[in-house]
Amino acid sequence: MIIDIHTHVWAGAYEANKASLLKAIDRFGLAKIYVSGLKSYQSDEEEIDLLNKMVYDFMREEPEKVGGAVYLNPRNSNVMDVLKRATQEQGFEMIKLWVCTFADDPSVDPIMDYAEANGLPVLFHAFHKANGQVPNETTGIHVANIARRHPKTKILMAHLGGNPYDGIPAIRDCKNVWCDNSGGSFFKGDDMNYTVENIGAERVLFGTDMPGCCGSNIGQTLGAALTQEQRELIFWKNAKKLLDPN
Repeated sequence: MIIDIHTHVWAGAYEANKASLLKAIDRFGLAKIYVSGLKSYQSDEEEIDLLNKMVYDFMREEPEKVGGAVYLNPRNSNVMDVLKRATQEQGFEMIKLWVCTFADDPSVDPIMDYAEANGLPVLFHAFHKANGQVPNETTGIHVANIARRHPKTKILMAHLGGNPYDGIPAIRDCKNVWCDNSGGSFFKGDDMNYTVENIGAERVLFGTDMPGCCGSNIGQTLGAALTQEQRELIFWKNAKKLLDPN
């Protein structure tokens, strides 16, 4: 079994993205994917509504295959209303934050409090780059900061932090932080081994960042020096645990 914890539909490409994701589900035998909508770096209230509506429509069309991560801009005045409607009325199971703010910005705290109270994991885009860092782009240090402020909130750091040799040491001691290997086409062969050696397979989830690569992420997990039990943890067991609200 494989659960993909990190996929997207992009505004302006919804139908094409949806078709690509459904094709990947069939081709790679994915049990379920979790989807968030994205467009611009600083989404206003209207754009947030559009992105979450795309995901909600996809969830209703494919309820057995698709789960939702509600995308939020913490700076929008209606952010908590959007969050409550998505999780209490529409069945979204996760929260997604991208680059509207750093993960440890004070505007994120009310979201984290709500997530803790409702057992919801918060997925943070995190990427450490040598060049081209986006303004407000979270790294492992920002994730560690918010994790220490909210030690009972379940946090998922995307992309192994973008550079696992920067991101993984930052969150090593934050037991409420998991990570995913989404975007695996830009990781080297030893990156999964390094991650598991440092934080354990129990804190790593499978993700792809689709539409785009999927096979490379599966290959990265299969090719790492892991036991069968560790692979099962990464492929689906950890996702089940993370998404359990209790």
